[in-house]
Amino acid sequence: MPTRVPDSEFEGRLADVREKIADAGVDAGVWFGATSIEYLTGFDHIQTERPVVLAVTDDRIEITVPRLEVERVQSNPRIDAVHHYFDYPGGKPLEVAAEMLSGLDARTVAADADGAPGTMGYDGPPLSEFVEVQSQDWVGRMRWAKSDAEVALIRESARWGNIAHRYLADYTEPGAHPATVSQRASMDASRAMLDALGERYATRTRGDGPVRAGYITGPQTALPHGHTANRRIEEGDVLITGASANVDGYHSELERTMFVGDPTDEQEHYFELMLEAQTIAIDALGPGVPLSYVDRQVWDYFEEQGVTDLAQHHVGHNIGMGGHEPPYIDRGWGEHVDDGDAEMEPGHVYTIEPGLYTDTYGYRHSDTVAVTEEGTETLTYYPRDLESNVITW
Repeated sequence: MPTRVPDSEFEGRLADVREKIADAGVDAGVWFGATSIEYLTGFDHIQTERPVVLAVTDDRIEITVPRLEVERVQSNPRIDAVHHYFDYPGGKPLEVAAEMLSGLDARTVAADADGAPGTMGYDGPPLSEFVEVQSQDWVGRMRWAKSDAEVALIRESARWGNIAHRYLADYTEPGAHPATVSQRASMDASRAMLDALGERYATRTRGDGPVRAGYITGPQTALPHGHTANRRIEEGDVLITGASANVDGYHSELERTMFVGDPTDEQEHYFELMLEAQTIAIDALGPGVPLSYVDRQVWDYFEEQGVTDLAQHHVGHNIGMGGHEPPYIDRGWGEHVDDGDAEMEPGHVYTIEPGLYTDTYGYRHSDTVAVTEEGTETLTYYPRDLESNVITW
């Protein structure tokens, strides 16, 4: 029951980026992205208009933060020194970061961006105003393949997502409001998770629970990114659900198409088409398989069934610290990257979610599947069949 990224993971990641720094012939690696900073050091923060800047050299790790983050980062065992500014814009964050780099004798750097992102109105100078900057996306590429420890955290996320989904199905009935059902399921699953894990749970939330579950209903399901409508659940509704849990920053994805009462013949027809498409995709996964091939297999099936006009997105995407991460299971992926990046590798973890969307309702399951040396492991396990996804009361 793993609940935290082990120290050895950070040691390996930092060793990898230090090797890349040496190969690039620069004095330091620099990161502005919150996810990359967390990936390398374990320091998590909410990216706002207050930039955080991480610098890594061959023997030092230093960070620039706003004053309000100092106490949160000081105890991090991987960070050698903390620099801070009072706030933005008065605190001049990039100038403080430049002073940090000067103290590290870093005149040339490889950075994930030439300055902090324009989040929440931030508008500051480029980093290249102070040092020579090369562009790099080392961490982004490193995150494609997960280690065994990372896959274990995603597996644990899937376990609690499954429990949340059980609550969601149990609490659903005609007359209930989807917003309150979602809140109740999320709260009860979060309570169960926190009671079970206790102090082993690594806090990654502010106000929200660690587990979430919910759905869109009725006509909103015809929109792949529909919203929770202000309407109560009705008998005959189609639901598209979603459940996940945050386990030390890692996520899974579980989605199901469900029916409130017996589905119509038309609803059953589209459900079975969607289910077969997902099965085709899952069966096609494996190490060395081109990502474009998997999406093409599903598209060919949709063409055979005459429903390509009802498909609105590709088969799926990698998942981990981010809800959406590359690589993407897309027919165009092979043209988007070099040959060496076109195939699935052990450690890739994908959501498999082909969908069909009529004028009335949508139909989509999503499961989280890890690619292994031998084949695949499906991490989510809520039943996929029609009977198990009919809600009775």
